[in-house]
Amino acid sequence: MKLRPVLLVLLLLSGFYYLTTHVASTGALAPWLHRVTHPGDPAGSNTASMGGGPLGSFELTQASAAPAFDTEEQQNIAVYKKALASVVNITSTAVAFDFFYGAVPQQGQGSGFVLDKQGLILTNNHVIDNAQRVEVTLSDKHKYKAKVLTVDKNHDLALLKIDAPNLTPVTLSDSTGLIVGQRVYAIGNPFGLSGTMTRGIISAIRSIGGPQGNPIEDAIQTDAAVNPGNSGGPLLNSRGEVIGITTLIASNGADQSSGIGFAIPINTAKAVLDDFAKYGYVRRPSLDIVTLPIGPDIAQQLGLPADYGILIDRVMPGGAADKAGLRGGNQRAYQGNIPVMLGGDLIVGMDGQEITSPQDLSAAMNTHRAGDEVTITIFRGRKKMDMHVKLGDAKDQQGQLGQRT
Repeated sequence: MKLRPVLLVLLLLSGFYYLTTHVASTGALAPWLHRVTHPGDPAGSNTASMGGGPLGSFELTQASAAPAFDTEEQQNIAVYKKALASVVNITSTAVAFDFFYGAVPQQGQGSGFVLDKQGLILTNNHVIDNAQRVEVTLSDKHKYKAKVLTVDKNHDLALLKIDAPNLTPVTLSDSTGLIVGQRVYAIGNPFGLSGTMTRGIISAIRSIGGPQGNPIEDAIQTDAAVNPGNSGGPLLNSRGEVIGITTLIASNGADQSSGIGFAIPINTAKAVLDDFAKYGYVRRPSLDIVTLPIGPDIAQQLGLPADYGILIDRVMPGGAADKAGLRGGNQRAYQGNIPVMLGGDLIVGMDGQEITSPQDLSAAMNTHRAGDEVTITIFRGRKKMDMHVKLGDAKDQQGQLGQRT
């Protein structure tokens, strides 16, 4: 009986020895963690001492609370929260045929955004072009079949409709006063990764060729990362309002962001939507001309009477400018490797408003519809004169090549 306490003590000592030598040395027990505070610790932090494992003891400095967001971070978060529920993922399914003429479904992905609570969705035409089936996935992951109401290939826009409850429309801004350097945000689904936001600035406002070869006037160039799948998504200002529709990237063949992305200005989309609402199709006004922007250097080289404006390279046969008597060039020259025609009329004004660039003319045209009569101020040689032009319908000249304005 006297041996029982002794045996119990020996068992306890043996167990303690086993735990502190064998088990701890193999890492089977979690390290001991002690939280202590030293006088030299940074404000709002403490030191965690760790030990008891094979690495020995060491200390980590840890924040005692989550840090507050700075002003810039708060703005980023606010833009994201405001716009996310309005951005959708669009999946289009087309049917192709393999070598043996078997039907092979092909899927493409893009983005779009909600225009109203009735389910109107705006996106790029190239996102849904030739699709037999279009589906829209909301930010809450609910999926709906979409109907394509109408498209405008010239401006690379498409209007879809879904039947879904509790939709959150975007807020549309005005794209006329955009400034190079202002901050912008792109939200979309790059590479199918839904709800992705990137940030950058407006790098330039310039005219570019769209996916169908038609010009996009006043396109917004940005360095915000834009990748395949972002097409059709919104480009936002710092208030979370839509200023453009992401449409193209300059990738140099890499098919991913290289810091140069482009968006269609939202005012162009508004004008197209207005036509959709009134006529059921697009009636964008057109002068039916191919143009060459003029600056001081070119004006000096050509001996022009003004160092600004738009030189008419050529007029479309039977178009608005041709019917009004405007003239294109008659002398072949080259701008770099691009052939141009010189000697045409130089446009410097429209309805009394000075026209210094294609952007000015585009803004003036957006205030009109096809069929409106406008007064175009030109220089023909050294003679300044006004010409009355009845604006044509852009769709009547589809298929004609060149930069039409």
